[in-house]
Amino acid sequence: MKTYQQLWQSIITLYEAGEAQAIVRTVLDVKYGMTLTDIICGKVNELSADEERKLEEIIRRLQKGEPVQYVLGEADFAGRTFHVEPGVLIPRPETAELCEWIEKDATENKGITEGEKEENTIRILDICTGSGCIAITLGLDIGGSEVTGWDISEDALRIAQGNVALLDAGNVKIEYQDALKLAETSDAGRWNIIVSNPPYICEKEKADMEKNVLEHEPGIALFVPDEEPLKFYRAIAEYASSALKSGGALYFEINPIYEKETREMLEGLGFKAIDTKEDAFGKQRMMRAGKS
Repeated sequence: MKTYQQLWQSIITLYEAGEAQAIVRTVLDVKYGMTLTDIICGKVNELSADEERKLEEIIRRLQKGEPVQYVLGEADFAGRTFHVEPGVLIPRPETAELCEWIEKDATENKGITEGEKEENTIRILDICTGSGCIAITLGLDIGGSEVTGWDISEDALRIAQGNVALLDAGNVKIEYQDALKLAETSDAGRWNIIVSNPPYICEKEKADMEKNVLEHEPGIALFVPDEEPLKFYRAIAEYASSALKSGGALYFEINPIYEKETREMLEGLGFKAIDTKEDAFGKQRMMRAGKS
């Protein structure tokens, strides 16, 4: 049986030492319940033959560059554990920051009328829901909310619905809807909040991306044509301009490269009080726009 050091060193060609160690510790914790103390005390060497065989298979998948979240079938997001598979994006910390912003605004009753506060109903729509991490997080964290998540991918719909059940989010429903065909939908004044983390990475940016993301995460959820960087944002914003209630708010996770263009597009559609927020890495990653 390999030692802990041998395990993390077996993936060192793909990750820096600290990240390789963290990945192996995560595997040993999730799959075998080992604490850091257990690892230091050499409990890796006490695995049964069957456990050792399964661990070797996990390491082989990691050596091929498969993200540890897919290998384990789970990802942590905003204090909860979500099921993930290659059919959906792995939830990122930046997206959790977007949820925190929305939750803070909802607590302050932004975009919510006095009548709705009395009814205790906050209607939220998450477009391009993927694993359902945004929809479910908002549904569980914002009291009195009714949340709907839309996606076009069959894998995403299945996985998101599974996460609704897994996390007992009874106020969240997942539905099929094409984000690029929202003009065909008549929902005037239906939502208090609309949020989306749509595909926004241009094809030209692929050269700067990590290989394991390109090879394993779904391109349909990542990329847009170079000539149409705001393709999804415009379609969603046009829908939101009528579908939001008066005083409602639209939130986007954005591509920092196109922050100016995204803002100008929203202004052109009549949105007010447009604000951007940096993520933990100092990038303009989130945008909020109000409907008057």
